[in-house]
Amino acid sequence: MKIMMIVAMDEQGFIGKDENLPWKLSNDLKRFKKLTVSDGFNAVVMGRKTWESLPNGFKPLPERLNIVMSRDTKWSDEGAEIALYPGRAIEIAYANGCEEFWVIGGSQIYELYLNRVEEIHLTRVHTKNSGNINFPDLDWQNWEEKIIEEISKDGKNEYDTTYSILKKSVK
Repeated sequence: MKIMMIVAMDEQGFIGKDENLPWKLSNDLKRFKKLTVSDGFNAVVMGRKTWESLPNGFKPLPERLNIVMSRDTKWSDEGAEIALYPGRAIEIAYANGCEEFWVIGGSQIYELYLNRVEEIHLTRVHTKNSGNINFPDLDWQNWEEKIIEEISKDGKNEYDTTYSILKKSVK
């Protein structure tokens, strides 16, 4: 099972504002769905706050196994598999036959998986100071970046963006 991360961040590393996305990017949301659904059965793992920020009509995220990380052993919600620690989330995905395991946020969950992911699918949003929740520190020198697509802002995309895939450098 391939373990990957998908994240959108501004030029200063902000990924969220008050538990929500700080921008409107239609193309990025479409890419997110296409990648995390893909051709097989995949898992998305997220924190409880990310789960709770999902619009009601999209909870659980359709066509994917939704795994929610929470330290609260009593927390549950319909459509969510609960994991108390990273290895348990991986076990749940593996036991359900998932081909891909997508880490989708928030900040604490990204930090838990940084040393386990093979790829980071990054949308760089070309703006600054757009949030108050940061992506965790990452040694960018240990990753090779391949730019895949650049999109200009328009009526459905609030900012210019650059989509790239980062892979761990082989040293």
